[in-house]
Amino acid sequence: MRILIAPLNWGLGHATRCIPLIRQYLNEGADVILGGTGESLQLLRKHFPALTSVELAPLALRYSKGTNQIGAMLRALPQFLRFYRGNRKRVEEIVRTMGIDMVVADNCFGVYSNHCKSVYMTHQLHICLPKGLKWLEPTGDWLHARLYAHYDEIWVPDNETGDVLSGKLGHPSRVDARVKYIGPLSRFSKNNMPRDEKAQSEYEIVAVLSGLEPQRTLFEQKIVNRFSDSEKRVLIVRGKPSEPNVKLTHKHITLVPSMDDETLQKVLYGAELIIARSGYSTIMDLWALGLLNKAELHPTPGQSEQEYLALLHHSNV
Repeated sequence: MRILIAPLNWGLGHATRCIPLIRQYLNEGADVILGGTGESLQLLRKHFPALTSVELAPLALRYSKGTNQIGAMLRALPQFLRFYRGNRKRVEEIVRTMGIDMVVADNCFGVYSNHCKSVYMTHQLHICLPKGLKWLEPTGDWLHARLYAHYDEIWVPDNETGDVLSGKLGHPSRVDARVKYIGPLSRFSKNNMPRDEKAQSEYEIVAVLSGLEPQRTLFEQKIVNRFSDSEKRVLIVRGKPSEPNVKLTHKHITLVPSMDDETLQKVLYGAELIIARSGYSTIMDLWALGLLNKAELHPTPGQSEQEYLALLHHSNV
């Protein structure tokens, strides 16, 4: 079986949660093709250098510097339309020329085919909007449903009952019959847990960054300023997998563009405090490692979904 897996290039979370899916399919003997663009595709290429990868339609979104992202998203609507149309044409070509049997799109709009099974993965069946626009949420849900209307199945990376991580985002009052809850997805494995966590503790504070610019850089600067006069040993993983792996050190603060999963997992276990955005993939990773209790989650300003998730998991709004 040949499977095309394509995450949306919106931060790194969509790509990181595709990693366990890719590993599973490879273990089952499938031939996996990586699809995408930008930093997300670079991350997957670093994890799976032997796999074939294909470029899809480009998407280079930017947030505003302020606390409201509605204007930035409205300005991006023409880009979203080009992205959708570009993916439609590109994916049908890839399916035809490469003999694809199944397409899995993680929120990657337009990535489906009329000639093979197509799966849409998302944790947002319900779209959260800012307070003043709550009345538009049913319209947002309807528009999103229109985007995934052409897919054979809808996968939600969460538990259907019990320990639910996405809250109302993945569990709206009415659920499409095509929806399947596949359980939380994490790139980390508890098999890599160090036997002696304290012995692995090189850093007391670990910050893991991701997300769109300029908010990613603003968050990085905020963390550097916060700990510049502290004696705590701080590691900042900048979320830049396409940049050269150069370590920068200023006094007790170390910055790296990215880090392999096993090493990152060890420093997370050894940290006293983990600082990150309240993105859903980050929450799944921390939950899988049993580290949500020592995480300080900061929503991206103006991103209502992350604000909701931070409240849901009782951290920094």
